[in-house]
Amino acid sequence: MTAALHLRRLAALLLCGVLLAAGGCGSKPAAHNDPMTDMDSQTLVEDMGIGWNLGDTLDVCEADRDGDGIVNETAPAGQEVDETLWGNVRTTPELFDHLKADGITAVRIPVTWRDHLSDDGTNTIHAAWMQRVQEVVNYAYERDMYVILNVHHDGGGDPEFGAWIRTDAPGFDEVREKYQRIWEQIAETFSGYDQHLIFESMNEVGFDSVAENRAYDMLNTLNQDFVDLVRSSGGNNDRRHLLIAGYWTDIQKTCDSRFRMPEDPAGHCILSVHYYTPYQFCITGERPTWGSGTEVRQMTSLIDQVTDTFVKQGVPVIVGEYGTISSDTQSRITFCKTLSALCHQRGIAAFFWDNGEEYNRVRYQWRTEGLPEALRESIS
Repeated sequence: MTAALHLRRLAALLLCGVLLAAGGCGSKPAAHNDPMTDMDSQTLVEDMGIGWNLGDTLDVCEADRDGDGIVNETAPAGQEVDETLWGNVRTTPELFDHLKADGITAVRIPVTWRDHLSDDGTNTIHAAWMQRVQEVVNYAYERDMYVILNVHHDGGGDPEFGAWIRTDAPGFDEVREKYQRIWEQIAETFSGYDQHLIFESMNEVGFDSVAENRAYDMLNTLNQDFVDLVRSSGGNNDRRHLLIAGYWTDIQKTCDSRFRMPEDPAGHCILSVHYYTPYQFCITGERPTWGSGTEVRQMTSLIDQVTDTFVKQGVPVIVGEYGTISSDTQSRITFCKTLSALCHQRGIAAFFWDNGEEYNRVRYQWRTEGLPEALRESIS
């Protein structure tokens, strides 16, 4: 156990003792007030190691996931949406012990807030949801893992069922107000966490219902609002490392000159993009295998494009999501290992997307034999 981890756990035990004396313990997760280590964002990204997503968990929401126009997953009557809605188990501290033992040193925790807001017009996040998010963040943070926390399916593609960030220009002022209100609460709750906690502005957002120039301006505006809000929110947030969502987090669309990184007085902004190319291999499963010379060259070209456009210009990059649904074990391993290695060689951190189908969160085992070993080798 590192000295830092020992001190964190000791602090948590002391806090628990205080709570017991007051009549209870465990009702509210421990807050942190830790000193922020001064490091540049590129160094931080390179220190992240292997990244993994806690997908389809705290990012769940009542949604039309099969596209038939009907909300097909809802919370039981009288209950609030919780992290088990899409079939995953409740997250445990032991999950992060096992992940870390397998070499995972950074975790992205996607969070959807839209089903947990007050209906009085103030957009106040329900206290129980904020506490659960903080509890899960603490599981990873208190194990000296890097943690990325974001606003996820609030920017989803189903506005008729609750997504609200993607909008047309006439409603944009209301979106900005709501967006700032939510980040105001998140920033306040986590203001005392050190550099191991990174805020990510949003997830896969674009505005295809308006002209492209206006669409880029809208995303740029929200990203700037995010930086301005966090920087003025107190605690360690004036120096916190911030992850900025690219346009649709698509590499080619983000490398467009119309996308702009926000101005940041701290100089601690990192670009976020995702990698799901080719779509037929990564998302639909129509293409079962991957690994030809042409496919590797395509991957190399795209990673080089974001490297040349951003990393070499002083803007660190994180691939916040990548993965494949292929059942072909060797292709799956080759794809993930190649992407991870290409990113590592260029100073980019990469986070494997896992919606619960790869890592068994009950048995704490990887379903693809050889994948964790391949990821560790990719950054060695």
